[in-house]
Amino acid sequence: MADVNRGNRPLSPHLSIYRPQLTSATSIFARITGVALLGAAVLVVWWFLAAAAGPEYFDFVNGLMTSFVGDVVMFAALWAVCYHFLSGLRHLYWDTGRGFEIEFAEKLAKGVIVGSVVLAVVIALIV
Repeated sequence: MADVNRGNRPLSPHLSIYRPQLTSATSIFARITGVALLGAAVLVVWWFLAAAAGPEYFDFVNGLMTSFVGDVVMFAALWAVCYHFLSGLRHLYWDTGRGFEIEFAEKLAKGVIVGSVVLAVVIALIV
């Protein structure tokens, strides 16, 4: 049955009352990095397809991918993988029903941020 009082109810004030929290921002950013990783995967597939298309086209795409801008994009993708991975581990830990205390959850969020940067730099230096 339709709600006849639908227009008389106030809208939820969640955006104007609640202040952003680090834990919610990092969870939202995990979703953003997941979408960004799809774009990076498309670039890598383009690179592979260029290799299959022929040497002239591969030289063009390889020049883009190994340029300074390409290196920055690929490092950003590497960082996004590290961030998304560590954030996923944090959510997996939360799925066990632990880590919901505010102070500890904020430490986990900071750990994801710092850990992803450190992990990305270490991997970039090794590779």
